Order: sequence, then C-alpha cells, then structure tokens
Amino acid sequence: MSSWSTPQTESDLQIQQEFKASGMLPKHVAIIMDGNGRWAKEQRLPRVSGHRAGVDSVRDIVQACGQLDIPYLTLYAFSTENWKRPKSEVSVLMDLLMVYLRNELEDLHRNNVRLSAIGQLNALPKPVQKQLHSSMEQLAGNTGLNLTLALSYSGRWDIVRGVQTLALDVRRGKLSPEDITEDLFRTYLTTASLPDPDLLIRTSGEMRLSNFLLWEMAYAELHIASVFWPEFRRDHLYQALSDFLQRERRFGKTSEQLTDKEVPARSYVQKIIDLIKRP
Repeated sequence: MSSWSTPQTESDLQIQQEFKASGMLPKHVAIIMDGNGRWAKEQRLPRVSGHRAGVDSVRDIVQACGQLDIPYLTLYAFSTENWKRPKSEVSVLMDLLMVYLRNELEDLHRNNVRLSAIGQLNALPKPVQKQLHSSMEQLAGNTGLNLTLALSYSGRWDIVRGVQTLALDVRRGKLSPEDITEDLFRTYLTTASLPDPDLLIRTSGEMRLSNFLLWEMAYAELHIASVFWPEFRRDHLYQALSDFLQRERRFGKTSEQLTDKEVPARSYVQKIIDLIKRP
C-alpha cells in the first residue's frame, strides 16, 4: 500500500488496478518535460513561474509511476544546451532542483523510490552536487521505482564519452575491436544500469528527441502530449499508457509472429479507456 503525501481517489485506484492487471505496462518510461516557459507566457507570468509549476507535475507523475509499479522513470530535467539560457533562469532551475531534492526526500524514501542521475554532474553548482549525492545515498537502498534525473545531459555527449572510454580500453589491450558489440558498447554509457525506454513521452506538442537518450530510444514507442509540462498530470500519463498498450511492438517480427504474451488483451485495454473517459 502506497503512503504518498497526496491522497489517492477510488477511481484513480481502479484505473491503476486495471493497468497493472494488463501485465503489459512499460518497464521504463522516459519523459521530455517541455513547455514550462510557454505555459508561463500564456498565463502572462514570468518564465520562472512555469518552472515552479512544473515541479508539481514531477511530483504527481513520480507518485503515479510508483503506484503503478513501473520500475524505471527517467526525467529530462536539464540538458547541456540549457546552460545557454539566461543566468537568472539557470539559477532558478538549480534552486528548484535543490528544493525538490530536499522537500521530496522523505516522501520518496517512505515509498521505496531509488534516485540516480545521469549527465555531466560535475558541471552542476557545488551545492547542487552535494545535495544530489546526499539524496542518492539516502535512497540507495530502496528497491521500488528507479527515478533517474538527466541533468546537464546530452545523448551525443554520452555516446562520444562512451566511444572515448572504449577506445582507451582497446589501446590498453583490455579488448580488441572484434570484441565490440552493441551489448558491449551499451555498458560504456551512463545509462548502462537502466533498461532501454519502452515509452517516451514529450509534452507541449513538439515532435523531436532534443538530444535525449539517442542510443537508448532505438525501439521506444513515442507519445506526444499537446499540453505543456505544468499542465501534465496523471490523467495525461494514463492516456499515454493506454496509447502504449494499443501499440503492436514487433521488434522486426510480423504481427503473426507475436505471441499472446506480447499483445495486451483487448478487454483490458478497452476497460482502461472507458475508465479514463469516465467523468
């Protein structure tokens, strides 16, 4: 039984039970949290207000994924390109990250969430690094949802860094070029401990990857939500998950080759859709 600080309604619990009964939920959900600034502009508020509002969305989605027993959730929180933004905005984003890590720690720990981070973490301000490492250490023993924050992250950077490290190992004689396979190369990425994402969600209606998990997204299903990130809540997550359940994930096979275990029962999918549409 979850013990999140935000109470759960009976209808929400019922929807989650049906999702879990399908047995076909994604093991790894990745989200590009986009549109904070545009949301703020529409509300005639400063951009920083959009970032603050986006924290509420993070809280709700982390909680929902934890309740759904989804094993992995990765959030694109700050890209290497984001350093180009005005210093005042970057400062606010770093402050919000600090506040989130401090304020949510107890809730995350109580609900068995494990925290990790990928990216050029040494580029973050020292106080942020300290808080991040402290939070990760305190949650390291948990065995529930694996929450990964992509911070100062770039998919191309990670691939290049992996190639450089691999080349060093070849030069040192630890392996030969003939030993290099996709599976081996994957172990040189910062995401080595994570399974590839099954579902990528991007908010704000934009249709691009924005340099996020480029190697890992090879077979991910894509869901584009039209709402801005500060508006994104568990109902939107459920729409993405029901969309995912209706996809036929063939991985190069034909439809006829798929087994029953690889295709979710239509009865479950329709029941979930009906529950989501219920007022």
